Amino acid sequence: MSSAMIETGLSATAMGIHRALASLQEELEAIDYYHQRSEASDDKSQKDLLIHNRDDEIEHAAMLLEWLRQAMPEFDVQIKKFLFKPGPWIEPVSDSPTVSVHGSGLGLGSLQ
Repeated sequence: MSSAMIETGLSATAMGIHRALASLQEELEAIDYYHQRSEASDDKSQKDLLIHNRDDEIEHAAMLLEWLRQAMPEFDVQIKKFLFKPGPWIEPVSDSPTVSVHGSGLGLGSLQ
């Protein structure tokens, strides 16, 4: 979603978060572009330059994530939950209702 598509009635905080999220998307795209181009390059000096540029974009993305972590408590909770912990990062969820993709209904299982 571009900035032009955002409602004008948003708070300054919401607009700041939007700017950071949009910038993070752009940084992640740039990382992908530089990474792909470095992988495809047969020229060592060009590959080194592209890797350097990719790593600069990674730094920018990390700074934006930290800004978002500080600005949004929800980011802080999830980052602390999933980043920098040993072992598998996906844990089975035992308390949630069974989700079925077959059978009748919307596949949401029992909501009782």
